[in-house]
Amino acid sequence: MKKLFVAVFCFTFLLSFSQEKKFKVGVIAFYNLENLFDTINDPDKNDEDFTPAGANQYTAKVYEDKVRKLTEVLSQIGTDVTPDGFSMVGVAEIENDKVLQDLVAQPEFANRHLKIVHFDGPDERSIDPALIYNPKYFKVKHSEPLFVRMANADGSLHYTRDVLWVSGLYDGEMIHVFVNHWPSRRGGEEASAPARASAAAVSKRVIDSLMLIDPNTKVIVMGDLNDDPTSPSVAKVLGAKGKVADVKDGGLYNPWADFLKKGIGTLAYQDSWNLFDQIMLSSGFLKKEQNGFFFSKAHIFNRNFMVTKTGKYKGYPMRTYDGVIYNGGYSDHFPTYCVMLKEVK
Repeated sequence: MKKLFVAVFCFTFLLSFSQEKKFKVGVIAFYNLENLFDTINDPDKNDEDFTPAGANQYTAKVYEDKVRKLTEVLSQIGTDVTPDGFSMVGVAEIENDKVLQDLVAQPEFANRHLKIVHFDGPDERSIDPALIYNPKYFKVKHSEPLFVRMANADGSLHYTRDVLWVSGLYDGEMIHVFVNHWPSRRGGEEASAPARASAAAVSKRVIDSLMLIDPNTKVIVMGDLNDDPTSPSVAKVLGAKGKVADVKDGGLYNPWADFLKKGIGTLAYQDSWNLFDQIMLSSGFLKKEQNGFFFSKAHIFNRNFMVTKTGKYKGYPMRTYDGVIYNGGYSDHFPTYCVMLKEVK
């Protein structure tokens, strides 16, 4: 009888072990790089402050230090769950292709062979969104800038950042990524809210068209939204829900609402935290029993070395400049990232 018990126990253990699931891991991130300009004065751009002779005394030494600091952050995002780090990261506040090429050429990224998607946009500050991706995971099939139409009181156009739309194969599966940097809250949150609602509607129109064809289409909306998960632009215009149970087919899930409720954010202003840097996922990412990648967990990357230790910004993300004085920091935003899993069968 004892021998029979041992045999049954061993069989049960082996069966359990053989049925243990294995997963691929993908990391999707967003990071506002806080004014990553080169040092060259481009006569067609509003970049004078970010030149050696400009107000910020933005020298080659400062630029190189800035790139190194951003590399320190980006090279670590997601490496706690996969040695490859991020498979893609949307970025904001970059001037041109050159600064992106300088960034991905850093030694820490040598084995990742990173590629970029960027279009020069019409923004009055001369900054754009872009996408950096690892071709091991993502193959671009289509990309285009989506114009955000803004009007001043006199009817003239006010130019802000385009929305970057990139479609491609994520480990063989078609997904659509929208990288955003919505208008700021200059002039007050309420007064400037219609501008962010207009920017949100740009992605929403394309997403609705995609969902009419197939409500299981996989969509990622990311960016510095200059609004929180509970703001009307996010909760009403995009219709993003903070609870998985509330997301309908073709809808968006926003995992950052709970972070904000707990007082956790990605940037601080007047000793209050906001969570402007968000990554939202369509319903197709929420089903765990599927062949493709599904959402597992959301994180804010806020390591101790990125935090200001003293002064009026103590506890805030360590910014690049304090006024026009170079602060030697990283960015005034913390990056966010989502961990995605795909069962290996």
